Amino acid sequence: MRSTEQQARVAGFLYLLIALVAPIGLLYVPGELIVLGNATATADNIRTSEWLLRIGIASELIHQTIAVFLVLALYRLFRAVNETLARQMVILGALVSVPIMFVNVLNEIAALVLVSGADFLSVFEKPQLDALAYLFLRLHNHGITVASIFWGLWLFPFGMLVIRSGFIPRVFGVLLMIAGVAYLASSSATLVLPQYAPLVSQVALTLEVGELPIVFWLLIWGAKTRPTAAPAA
Repeated sequence: MRSTEQQARVAGFLYLLIALVAPIGLLYVPGELIVLGNATATADNIRTSEWLLRIGIASELIHQTIAVFLVLALYRLFRAVNETLARQMVILGALVSVPIMFVNVLNEIAALVLVSGADFLSVFEKPQLDALAYLFLRLHNHGITVASIFWGLWLFPFGMLVIRSGFIPRVFGVLLMIAGVAYLASSSATLVLPQYAPLVSQVALTLEVGELPIVFWLLIWGAKTRPTAAPAA
């Protein structure tokens, strides 16, 4: 059985992999391909850089697969702290958000099919195909927004476990919960109050960085062995 320190380092390594892979599909690829309000330019970008969208798809599938193993590693690390919170962390961190993201990738695949020039699409005019491809990419973005609700929610039981653990500094748990609030505020503004979304997202992005310190703590310093309760006097 792995020690607490080894379990923490495994979780930190998986967390770091996600931090490195996820921005490719979630930020870089959409930023390179999508031209807001211009379906034709967006579709042309996909046609000329189909490989880039496929890399984005691979990135999302990979980092969501890693997320499953990360949450399981964290569960093993924290289940002795509080079993109920550890289960909540698994449910919100993997059982809900990961399926959403896997299904959401179908929107990107649909965009690829629409610009592929397949014979069965010949009944549509090019402007129609461009508009549909653009629509599916925008739906993909909204799917990420829905998933980010759970990316925020899972940080609350995670943060509480860190605070209660005794083997990781409590400040990291507080930072995780602040990041959770930021994720929820950003996604809620996007879905409910889109006119305020740009402003809220700018503020939220700064607070979401609070999720990163624990990644490096787990990877570099691991975790101390959980102290046993002292006998009653």
